[in-house]
Amino acid sequence: MEGLGWIAAIIVGALAGWIAEKIMHADHGLLTNIVLGILGALVLNFILMAVVGSTLGGWIGQLIIGVIGACLLIGGYRAVRRA
Repeated sequence: MEGLGWIAAIIVGALAGWIAEKIMHADHGLLTNIVLGILGALVLNFILMAVVGSTLGGWIGQLIIGVIGACLLIGGYRAVRRA
């Protein structure tokens, strides 16, 4: 996560994963929420850098990126699981 330290990335990742869990009506534990939030932010930051050349910065920006990315990961997992 751009501009955040390790502790901040874990906190923002956990919050992003929890919000994504509520949006997607999933049922995960704390560790899964942290992993989903951090991986979601990494994936979406990579996509945004490749397509737009920029990403959102700061705590709020990375929280938004993490939530959207985690929702995409949950949705992708559900699509693969159904197939």
